[in-house]
Amino acid sequence: MGGLRELAASFVAPGPCGVAVRDRLKHLTPQDEGVLRAVGAHQGALASGDLKARCADGLEHGADTWASRKRELTARSSSRIAGAITKATHDQWALARRCQAAYIQNLDAGIRALRHRLSLPLGEKGTRRTAGGYRSKSEWFRKSRRLAMLEARHAAAVADWQAGRVRVVRGGKRLLNTRHHLTEARLTEDEWRQRWEAERWFIAADGESGKRFGNETIRVTPDGEVSIKLPVPLAHLANTRNGRYTLTARVGFAHRGAEWADRIEANRAVAYRIHLDTERGRWYLTASWQRPAVQTMPLETARARGMVGVDTNADHFAAYLLDRHGNPKGGPHCFGYDLSGTAGHRDAQIRHALTRLISWAKCAGVAAIGIEDLDFTAEKTREKHGRRKRFRQLISGMPTGKLKARLVSMAAEQGLAIVAVDPAYTSMWGAQHWQKPLTTPRRKMSRHDAAGIAIGRRALGHPVRRRTAPPPHDRSDRAGHRTAQAAPGNRGREGTRPPTTDRPPGGPPPNGKRKRGTSASSTVRDAPSTEQWVQDSLMCTG
Repeated sequence: MGGLRELAASFVAPGPCGVAVRDRLKHLTPQDEGVLRAVGAHQGALASGDLKARCADGLEHGADTWASRKRELTARSSSRIAGAITKATHDQWALARRCQAAYIQNLDAGIRALRHRLSLPLGEKGTRRTAGGYRSKSEWFRKSRRLAMLEARHAAAVADWQAGRVRVVRGGKRLLNTRHHLTEARLTEDEWRQRWEAERWFIAADGESGKRFGNETIRVTPDGEVSIKLPVPLAHLANTRNGRYTLTARVGFAHRGAEWADRIEANRAVAYRIHLDTERGRWYLTASWQRPAVQTMPLETARARGMVGVDTNADHFAAYLLDRHGNPKGGPHCFGYDLSGTAGHRDAQIRHALTRLISWAKCAGVAAIGIEDLDFTAEKTREKHGRRKRFRQLISGMPTGKLKARLVSMAAEQGLAIVAVDPAYTSMWGAQHWQKPLTTPRRKMSRHDAAGIAIGRRALGHPVRRRTAPPPHDRSDRAGHRTAQAAPGNRGREGTRPPTTDRPPGGPPPNGKRKRGTSASSTVRDAPSTEQWVQDSLMCTG
């Protein structure tokens, strides 16, 4: 056991702190669409210029430069629109800095792996924790060239980080590169141009508590009427007083509609964003607001009614129900999904699988779901996994971050807690201790199902293995098995199993007769206990 790493303690994941709902803007007139396009293009140009100015400031940015930029934007729009644009600019710049730091960390990991492998003799075997040497001189030479390339990239990235330079593309780098591959994307130049312009539009407004309906720039009334405060250069397009334009479309949020209505009637802050889906030709309105921090359920409360252990895989969730003692109940459950196709399709597949999982957990009567605290950020490099290309593609395709965020938010709505556990050795130990014992002619157990049991037991605070090691052969029970299914604080949890009869250990049989006489012994022993052995919980495999 000395070579195993120390396991991190399990914890209850904090609940969500924000909400976003969306509805379609239907039955817009051509005039409505023309106004929305004009507003989006005008404010998008302002946002592009502000982002350029913020990137030019770099690390020299401060409150004075922020105020200067906001004053300049206010003259061309309004103070509220200028505040929304500058805030979005700072969020985008900060995101670029975080991505830059992650990129440098990834390069560091690759450089360390290459230097280690290049320092080893050719053909040297590796271990389970460290890779060995390269197989041939040609491979060693190619990897040495790659090391030089990564070192050059690392030096350039560190120089940018120290200088505060970031590279941001409004509209997205992927869509920008699609311009050079229109045939593969099955797009014409006009179609691509429409997408590019729509992605660079800016029709958004931050919420304001105490203002009418929680937002002065984009206002939505309780009956669904949407109006927009136009910027100064477009004030002539207004169809109502005070420079506002009211759309003919009405919105009604089917999901969380009551919560949204309560907020706007109390004049609490609600942020709005209007955007165009160019593929479908539809306009959408997204409302978002912050929620008070959800009180995290105590770990002991989450464990009180058992646990559902979930093993995350490339195409399914393998779940198993366990009672509070760690005993598996019933059979394994599989919730499949397909991560191929577009990002929207993948997100829908994850959402549907999580809906089925949470519904089953609610029916099972548990208070929490145990899941691995997965993070493959440092595990995707080709230097770490070498020729295991399919494995790299597998872990790269698993949306661990989005999955955890969506699972926490969806489970919180159903009153379930999420217990995150250390993922180390769950698949290996689960297959070793649970796969074969639970396999029957009518129940097939996979390695993933057994891993779900291991995850659930770790979330409950129990060891993964079913039983502790038997006692030495010099004991009177002659290597009888001991159970570890009882709680850690229960007396006798490490003792022997109870006898098959109803008499205490060492007592007479039920008929009052012994099979053979007792012999005198010079060894003084303790009197046999008359206490009846009671096991807290026997393993249930049914």
